[in-house]
Amino acid sequence: MHNERCMSGSERGQRKPATKPHGASDLLLPYIPTEEGWLYLAAHKDLFSKEIVGYAMSDRMTKELVSQSLCRAVSVKRPGKGVLHHSDRGSQYCSEHYRSLLEQFGMRASMSDKGNCYDNSPMESFWGVLKSELVHHRRYKTRAEAIREITEYIEIFYNRQRRQQCLGFLSPAAFLRQFHIKGLAA
Repeated sequence: MHNERCMSGSERGQRKPATKPHGASDLLLPYIPTEEGWLYLAAHKDLFSKEIVGYAMSDRMTKELVSQSLCRAVSVKRPGKGVLHHSDRGSQYCSEHYRSLLEQFGMRASMSDKGNCYDNSPMESFWGVLKSELVHHRRYKTRAEAIREITEYIEIFYNRQRRQQCLGFLSPAAFLRQFHIKGLAA
């Protein structure tokens, strides 16, 4: 019943590659261990530029957490109507509250096929990179400490400096600059 209600009105499965900035976003909700307990990270990734465009962290995995990340992504990037928003089938993304936000922002919902981690591979990739480059090398005493370091990692390193092979060995920020410069020259 949950899956039927969740998938109602959603596109299914793997997506075609994004061809413009903010044309599609992907979402995943990983968790980070701290001595105080788990810290949950909701993040939205632009599938064109690979930039993390919105994120939020909390001690609870809730619809409010993923909604905060979505609202941040929309307020920062202001995507046009029709953006494809992809997530897994977690209860947070299936909630009426979250689905009404997607509708309010003019986004089309897309959800992974049941048990298919490859449908969400762009975000799985980000999570793997975050864990291998930061989280696995740290032992966080507090959630506040983890939030500070993860925010710095996303804002300063991942989006602005970390080169990605799929972007021609440019960072997401440099890739977007190059895209816009080429667009102006055309």
